[in-house]
Amino acid sequence: MNARKPQGPDYNLTKQEIVERLMPGVDTKLSASDQEPRRAELGLVDGLDLHAQYYVDRTGGDFFDAVRVGSRVVFLLSDIAGRRKEAGPIAARTQEVFRAKAVELFGAGDVNLMEGTELLVQAINQVITGPAKEIRFAPTVVGCYDVQLGVLAYVNAGGQTAAIRDSEGTRLLADVAMPLGLFTHLIYDASMQAFEPGAMLVIVTKGVTQSRSGKIPFGAERIIEVLRNSKQESAKEVCREMLEAAHRFEKGRWYWLAFWRKKVSEDMTALAMVRSRQVD
Repeated sequence: MNARKPQGPDYNLTKQEIVERLMPGVDTKLSASDQEPRRAELGLVDGLDLHAQYYVDRTGGDFFDAVRVGSRVVFLLSDIAGRRKEAGPIAARTQEVFRAKAVELFGAGDVNLMEGTELLVQAINQVITGPAKEIRFAPTVVGCYDVQLGVLAYVNAGGQTAAIRDSEGTRLLADVAMPLGLFTHLIYDASMQAFEPGAMLVIVTKGVTQSRSGKIPFGAERIIEVLRNSKQESAKEVCREMLEAAHRFEKGRWYWLAFWRKKVSEDMTALAMVRSRQVD
């Protein structure tokens, strides 16, 4: 599938000008030399509240990004292997490709939601492996939500824990694919999920699920439990609640570990998407 180029007077615009027009208010001026990805926050968009946050400052390769292109809200949450110093430049290049490719694919109004998401994931995979085709383990969730249709297309490449709460209950999202960064030409198939008014989606990186109290991990079941019992209505508060629950769970672990070895902290990141119960 080839995305259509802008027609009419916009045909001669540069790629940067096209991106700026389609994503007003979002800083898109990135270069491959940037050492860190830049933070994006969409907030409330046509009844959809999207937010992501780190529990503390990043030490590893967790990063997230989100853009709006027409009636689609596109986001990613990735955990690139390595400490922050080596993973940061890769995340910055990934963000650059993610934003530009999202505009190229979804800027054409008739693009298929599933196909566009699949092509976007393939482009992200290519940039993570890089020109040298290096293996760089990077569990990543990429999603594209259509605000008009109320549906989410997504690829969970690597099995990051993603839980949804709607009228059917609280459960893990189905369908998990191979992580990004392993095979350059791997084809990814998108899945689709209806996202009804009042629905909530939470995605967390392994720093949350692998938080431990002694030998017991926080795990996916506790993610589901926290989401099921949540009384929060904003995506920001859902993220905060999830991260604090994981931190409280592991808090006792570091009390005794600190006496005999230095703590090496793991990124803890949560992304939440909440659809308003009221639909215009």
